[in-house]
Amino acid sequence: MTPDENFIQSLTRYDTPTICNAIEVAQGKRGFDDYTRGTFQTAMNGAKAMVGYARTAKIAGKNPSTESPEIIKARRLDYFRYMADGPRPALCIIEDVDGPNCVSAWWGEVHTVVHKGLKLSGAVTNGVMRDLDDHQEGFPVIAGSVGPSHAFVRVEELECPVEIFGMKVRPGDLVHADQHGALVIPPEIMPELQAAIDKLLATEQIIIAPAKQDGFDIETLETAWHEFEQSRT
Repeated sequence: MTPDENFIQSLTRYDTPTICNAIEVAQGKRGFDDYTRGTFQTAMNGAKAMVGYARTAKIAGKNPSTESPEIIKARRLDYFRYMADGPRPALCIIEDVDGPNCVSAWWGEVHTVVHKGLKLSGAVTNGVMRDLDDHQEGFPVIAGSVGPSHAFVRVEELECPVEIFGMKVRPGDLVHADQHGALVIPPEIMPELQAAIDKLLATEQIIIAPAKQDGFDIETLETAWHEFEQSRT
């Protein structure tokens, strides 16, 4: 069953670490590992988090292409047609195949405006972004680095499996991302995800609530921590 669009949109209320922990609650065990490794550069542009179905592509740009300009231009138009299609909400998930030595910025003022106009909700890449002061408001981008040039950037492949900082993404996967990184939400836990989030947040309050009270001390912590350990995944 396809998850409700309103519920998917509601997941933007939570940061990605919360979703990561809630997935383990839903699975009833630790060990979920379908997330990014490493530190991103972020341009959240007024958004708290982003979530959507992956529209995937691969780019390159460190060196000139050996293909003809006509082929490169045609593929870029195919890229925009592909990004304009598909279920919403959607995220653009782009692997720069020059990684870890990416130099060509795909994300800047023009592309953030265009992609938001095509009704995408944000972008995740291991590549480069620029024009940070001119990104479209409400279109978050998390990227591997910041740089000044587009170099020889072009689209290499569309609607393909990609890997971003260790996170493997297939077209159509549901991705959640913010300034902490990104993860792929397993489809089988979607029916239980909201209940898992609620349980996680309630469990955290076992520690947080008394720690904020006057008179909090080690004895109070030991009592609360015992209850916390009994409840957590």
